Amino acid sequence: MELRQLQYFVAVAETGGFGRAAEHLGIVQSAVSQQIRRLERALGVTLFDRSARRVRLTGAGERLLPEARTALAAADRVRRVAADIASGTGGLLRLGVIRGPGDRVYRLLDELAAQAPGLRVRTSRMPVTERLAAVRAGELDAALVRAMPAAPGLELLPLWTEPLYVALPAAHPLADCPEPRPEQLAGLPLRLAPRARNPPFHDLVTDLVRATGAEPVPGPPFTDLQDTLGAIAADPPSWTVFYDVTGTLPTLTGVAVRPLAAPGAPTSLAVPPGVPGPALRPLIRALSRRPGPDGAPPGPARELR
Repeated sequence: MELRQLQYFVAVAETGGFGRAAEHLGIVQSAVSQQIRRLERALGVTLFDRSARRVRLTGAGERLLPEARTALAAADRVRRVAADIASGTGGLLRLGVIRGPGDRVYRLLDELAAQAPGLRVRTSRMPVTERLAAVRAGELDAALVRAMPAAPGLELLPLWTEPLYVALPAAHPLADCPEPRPEQLAGLPLRLAPRARNPPFHDLVTDLVRATGAEPVPGPPFTDLQDTLGAIAADPPSWTVFYDVTGTLPTLTGVAVRPLAAPGAPTSLAVPPGVPGPALRPLIRALSRRPGPDGAPPGPARELR
């Protein structure tokens, strides 16, 4: 059974004759008759009563006509969706996301929805190493990554930079400093999560300290922000570095939170190399048109052809 046979079947039923259907379809009558007979053989039923002057549907034909129309409508929908996917206005974008700052991610998704309302977005949150592996394997179309200087086998499109904050005991002399510098803190034990949990951020922080000519003094591991701040308030002097993921800096008695006088943590979009696929093009356009924090368009330069 072929779609054109269903199309001919519907055309004959709606026009009331093989000749009229052929004229409507722009083909010869013999082709219509031949395809209808092939359809009847494939289905094992007779669709038309040909004994009368006017071709009439049989009982089987009447029952199958709405099913044929439904099948043709479904095929049209498949074509339309395929066209939308090819043009980048429809389909599914599989995007790996990071934890916060949520407002930036939400604004990005809103801009994407405005530009491609037919595009579905499926977000996934997983560790950065798994996120990048999923993009390389084709399981994700793209992924947001933070503090990543390079990603072998992928391209990184710069998006925005998030400021870094330092937390240290409120009784420490540097607690009154508006923007402590890494070299001022280098002698304090540094609370960082094990490198395996987030290699890019771990390397970013340790490189900031090493750039001052000092070596980081390892402190107890960073667990989560709340527990780590509590430990900083209670334990011997130590410090940690974090970025804001909620839009509100934490406050805790005994802990001072200050901006770190150092470059922030860059956020990038990791994508496969080469010309982007249809689902990825609207995202890149949305990123190109979205103003950055300083009002200037971040505009990831990426060829869309």
